[in-house]
Amino acid sequence: MQNLVVDLSTYFKDRLISRTPASALAPAPAPAPNPNHLDCGGLCKHRCSLHSRQNLCMRACGSCCARCKCVPPGTYGNREMCGECYTNMTTHGNKPKCP
Repeated sequence: MQNLVVDLSTYFKDRLISRTPASALAPAPAPAPNPNHLDCGGLCKHRCSLHSRQNLCMRACGSCCARCKCVPPGTYGNREMCGECYTNMTTHGNKPKCP
């Protein structure tokens, strides 16, 4: 039993000495960008740049982008380019939601 304890202590002592310090390890690589991921914030910022109520536009555009995975090009119009999801979404007042 005593030999076993000595062998284990030697084993752990050797392993601790042979470990490389944490500072010598290379940092983990950055995750690969997702090709299906949209930058809703950047796209909506451009889309709402000329809107008279930018905060309201950004909030609506962000939720539409998250649901429909699309933001039309330009600052106005072109809603049909994002399909029915974008064009058919309405507010509680039955007005078009997406800018």
